[in-house]
Amino acid sequence: MTISEFQKLIEEIYFARDSARGRDASFVWFVEEVGELAKALLRPKDDGGKNLRDEFADVLAWLTTIASIAGVDLEAAAVAKYKDGCPKCRATPCIC
Repeated sequence: MTISEFQKLIEEIYFARDSARGRDASFVWFVEEVGELAKALLRPKDDGGKNLRDEFADVLAWLTTIASIAGVDLEAAAVAKYKDGCPKCRATPCIC
């Protein structure tokens, strides 16, 4: 699945509710999910990594929905910024 396909999927599942909530309130949810990811990274559960995978997926989904609310094509934005390597030095890997 591409980033664009994932963004469309998240829009199908959540866009109506998330856009009604608004960008700012959805951003607060995103920050909460980042906090949950931080906890999972610092104190991983002995569950074969399921919790960590779930938290990464939640952060990605919330980031994606905020991009949709803001009218940003997440894949196009990421490619435009990083297609030539590091945005500062243009090297891959970065040599800054």
